[in-house]
Amino acid sequence: MDKNKIAEILVEIGILLELKGENPFKTRAYSNAARILENLDEPLEKIIKEERLGEIKGIGEALEQKITELFETGKLKYFQDLKASVPPGLVEMLEIPGVGPKKIKTLHDKLGIQNIEQLEAACKSGKVAELDGFGEKTATNICEGIERRRTYASKHLLSDALRAAEPVLDCLREHDAVIRCSSAGSLRRNKEIIGDIDLLASSKKPDAVIEFFVSQPSVIKITAKGPTKASVILEGGIQCDLRVVSDAEFPFALAYFTGSKEHNIVMRQRAIARGLRLNEYGLFKSKEETRDPKLLVPCKTEEEIFQKLDLPYIEPELREDLGEFAAAEKNHLPKLIEWTQLRGSLHNHSTWSDGHNRLEEIAEHMDNLGLAYWAITDHSKASFQANGLDEKRLREQLFEIKKINEKFAKQGSEFRLLTGIEVDIVKNGLDLPDEILSELDVVIASLHVPSSDEKENTKRLIRAAENKYVHIIAHMTGRLLLEREPYPVDVRAVIDACAKTGTWLELNCNPYRFDLDWRHWPYAKSKGVKCVINPDAHRNENAGFLRLGAGIARKGWLEQLDVINTLNLKSLTKELSKKRRKS
Repeated sequence: MDKNKIAEILVEIGILLELKGENPFKTRAYSNAARILENLDEPLEKIIKEERLGEIKGIGEALEQKITELFETGKLKYFQDLKASVPPGLVEMLEIPGVGPKKIKTLHDKLGIQNIEQLEAACKSGKVAELDGFGEKTATNICEGIERRRTYASKHLLSDALRAAEPVLDCLREHDAVIRCSSAGSLRRNKEIIGDIDLLASSKKPDAVIEFFVSQPSVIKITAKGPTKASVILEGGIQCDLRVVSDAEFPFALAYFTGSKEHNIVMRQRAIARGLRLNEYGLFKSKEETRDPKLLVPCKTEEEIFQKLDLPYIEPELREDLGEFAAAEKNHLPKLIEWTQLRGSLHNHSTWSDGHNRLEEIAEHMDNLGLAYWAITDHSKASFQANGLDEKRLREQLFEIKKINEKFAKQGSEFRLLTGIEVDIVKNGLDLPDEILSELDVVIASLHVPSSDEKENTKRLIRAAENKYVHIIAHMTGRLLLEREPYPVDVRAVIDACAKTGTWLELNCNPYRFDLDWRHWPYAKSKGVKCVINPDAHRNENAGFLRLGAGIARKGWLEQLDVINTLNLKSLTKELSKKRRKS
């Protein structure tokens, strides 16, 4: 078992111990040990083989034994016994925002609550509000969190849906009976939240393809199976539907099942206006609904369908009936950004605050990925819970980054770490002075502790944009998809302020955020506000979020020129200096 998986188990052990009311020092030891493992400078295998694990500060004898057992066997009896001793309903309650292990233990001890249903009933009856440390507001928030969880129960993040769908698609592509296959539905349109996964394949042997599909190792349950269609539940609880059609029908079925519903309605209306009928089976020379192959207008690809309806090809991400037809009529469709055009990221964290990789590890990883730059923007001091940096520590970090860049230059690499900070927007401005901000390559401003008042949040964000040292406003609305609603803010007013001051807006491509929402980007683009697609990386593997971010940017009609981090390092450096020179 690798060190990251071991670290996850150690964190879970700490949570389970906290649910049981164990000594806080004991519970904290497990989370500390997890962090130590994640930040090891050398392979865990080497350390264990040389029996040096116990010599590491923070890893005592008991932890050494448990980590070694996990590494060598992939199992830990202590962990299994601990999980069995905690009612599973208590662990599920952790999914409710604002309900942590301490609160859950109190609810369990005082009211005997063992699951979410009992918790909801106790909140509605007033029993929870009567407990010390809770109150009516907390009880109301818990009920809202439970309802939100229930609403989102059948919804999934785009990243989770892709992770589940892509291995299945890869297997289908390799099957001898499959001619063509693709994702469809909201997944193909790169929606941030997915319901079911829709897959489509063409074949002369649909039965064989269906049997192959339902026998995939990731299938945990078959809910329906017919000669040309099957529905299954994949690992992670996502429903996946596969339809198998003839290859002649494939482009029409792909267009139809990609949707959206609103887009399809307009496409059908365009067909009718031209004396044709369009459905999932084909485009037909008929005034009535039909599947008569004699009336079929042959189209080998989706592109040909659009051509027959006097339109240029409309990319799947734009098919929402939100202006794509008017733009297509005028030949004004954007040439959408490709994720391979991204050259780096301007919002990332390291072990200096709450990241999981050291600066040199980050530089080596991003250089190996072929990126040109990677900004280190750790939290500022107001984010004390994230080990935020004050002026002294920030200057120490700048010195370390300088040494790393000098090393890369000597090795002949053009990759560079950029200096920066994610500065907190506080009530009276920013929590670091302009003097230190002026020394940094990149300054990102974030509102981490919002007000419940829209005007106050908007005012703070606009004030941050007006600071000549702030380049980017990050994750403007603070939403966490399927977990936390966006806080109240006048998005257009902030966009207008960014346009006036030359401040950029972030498309935070962490799959829980995708903030700013794609629906706001056409307006930002119309105002000339540039986008920065940032993974807000806390681990090296989070660089993979850039691909997801480009997909969301495509939904927002963004092109390469609209996105700052498609620039090379020299051009980016020039753009970073513009706002300060202008001011």
